[in-house]
Amino acid sequence: MYGSGARLARMGHREDLLEGAKSCLLEKGFARTTARDIVKASGTNLASIGYHYGSKDALLAEAYVALVEGMSGAFDGPNAEPAGAPGSLERFRWVWSGIVGTMREPGSLWRLSMEVMTLDMPELRDHLAAAQREGGRGLVALMTDAPEEEVSDETADTLGRFYLTLMTGLIAQWTFDPKTAPDGEALTEGLRRIIEAAGG
Repeated sequence: MYGSGARLARMGHREDLLEGAKSCLLEKGFARTTARDIVKASGTNLASIGYHYGSKDALLAEAYVALVEGMSGAFDGPNAEPAGAPGSLERFRWVWSGIVGTMREPGSLWRLSMEVMTLDMPELRDHLAAAQREGGRGLVALMTDAPEEEVSDETADTLGRFYLTLMTGLIAQWTFDPKTAPDGEALTEGLRRIIEAAGG
């Protein structure tokens, strides 16, 4: 009985650590968050970080991915019903308008993406790089209405990476010059012209 209770407590620590790390990231970012900050925010202990996640950087990476996944509903924008047919220009406009909407918000978590690009934290970057394919898979699913589990690795590694590259560029532009950064309409018009020039 006592062993079972201890295991449950440890599993509770895992969730508490994740929530604490998410809170610290939003407040302090990657570079200024310490293991002790996470412990204080989560009400756990230092040993729990190593036990559940291996390292502070691995925990921060998982916390960031969880924050992004938690925003997926916000990508829908004010209209929850998808616009346009799957794969259409109208769907493209709808998805990117929703994503851009999250970048307009004060204190947008996307600033963390720019921060991690400048940090000399190899383990953190390795963990986030490993999550890239799934991020691309999720964007493909938004564009096509396909369940994420049905998006092939090949599609995630081609179309998904295309969308991720577009996302990274958007984050950079909205971080450095929000007054001139493109919105969903501008991106869609750019894609339409590319298709037209290619004879599509």
